[in-house]
Amino acid sequence: MKISLLTSLLLAASLASACHPAGAPAGAPAPAAAPDSARILADIAYLASDRLEGRRTGSPGNDSAAAYIARRYRSLGLAAMTPTSYLQPFVARPAASAHAGKPEMLPSQNVVAMLAGADPVLRNQYVVIGAHFDHLGRSTEGALDPEAGDAIRNGADDNASGTAAVMELARIFRAAPTRRSLMFVNFTGEEEGLLGSAYFVDHSPVSLDSIDAMMNFDMVGRLRNQRLIVYGVGTGTEFPAMLDSANAGRLKVFGQGDGFGPSDQSSFYAKNIPVLFFFTDLHEDYHRATDDVDKINAGGEATVVDIAEQVIRDVANRPGRITFFRVPAKPSVASSSSGSDVYFGSIPDMAAGDVKGERVTGVTAGSPADLGGLKAGDVVVEFGGVEVSDLETYSAALYAHKAGDVVKVVVIRDGQRLTLAVTLGKRGG
Repeated sequence: MKISLLTSLLLAASLASACHPAGAPAGAPAPAAAPDSARILADIAYLASDRLEGRRTGSPGNDSAAAYIARRYRSLGLAAMTPTSYLQPFVARPAASAHAGKPEMLPSQNVVAMLAGADPVLRNQYVVIGAHFDHLGRSTEGALDPEAGDAIRNGADDNASGTAAVMELARIFRAAPTRRSLMFVNFTGEEEGLLGSAYFVDHSPVSLDSIDAMMNFDMVGRLRNQRLIVYGVGTGTEFPAMLDSANAGRLKVFGQGDGFGPSDQSSFYAKNIPVLFFFTDLHEDYHRATDDVDKINAGGEATVVDIAEQVIRDVANRPGRITFFRVPAKPSVASSSSGSDVYFGSIPDMAAGDVKGERVTGVTAGSPADLGGLKAGDVVVEFGGVEVSDLETYSAALYAHKAGDVVKVVVIRDGQRLTLAVTLGKRGG
């Protein structure tokens, strides 16, 4: 397979040379294309349309999305993963279904395309550019609006936006390749537990040792207040300076060090590969049927793509490899939330790592938090008598309670300490 892959990459490189603009000096790099917000929005509109029914893993809509992505890569002249197909088929087995006593076997596929590097030596090293294209479909499993029943959850931001970003980056790099080779990977099964990316790293078409870095895009379509969150900046020694240079003061970038987190970069980081995860934060439509294309900020996403393109180009063109660093991980609170249906209704600010407490970026209308008087911008410092220092301690304090409990929530608002009484609700109730 690796021999076939190399042959495909070399063929793609020769096609790129044949398409060199007339009149350009031999060997001169082609000018990089600018991100196209209209193209980004059109891709999101298709992927998040009702006809694909939310792209749930194993569904016809998910298959249609995979075919759409593969057609895009073929139209760009990118090499397929195998001589005949861009698809990497596998059977997804969601752990949640097995734990519920209803094991599922969902035939599905990742989509993989290659762009050969221009350097005859460095083209044997790779930068992976990835995003998941699946979403929840009509399932209430993982949905934050189970009361909506089998309504289609289209996932315009989660993660048609990231998928569109990867396809746009493929177009940009096809016009101006890098020294190292690039691999564009769209994963399925992320919502079921990072299944597609886990399968990919265990069945990579190239040696994992040859992958210099992985760049992940998940929920990049709702840029607000010029705030971009980038996880994994601590996993590569050179990343902070690269990100700062690429941004050039355009956005307020909040770097988070750890490479683990609830998206596909985790599968690569677990294999000791440096990662970056671009993210424009949570919002009240997350995992709800209201995450539709009309709320996408395509211009903002184009800016994120432009910044990411510069970072990727720096990584793929530098003489040496990125220096990997294992960041000490924070303790997880996943076990405490497992099976809990308690509901508060605040939307945490995922960029507020420098704040002691848990800053709230929004409050869902009609939720217990809203009815109890919580407001966007509040910083929760105590919940039910437990001190809150960050998202982990906040989550642990919340999930220690049950629906119907009345808790005292202490917040800092405009420099003042306020105590609110909140009656916790039941999710879906």
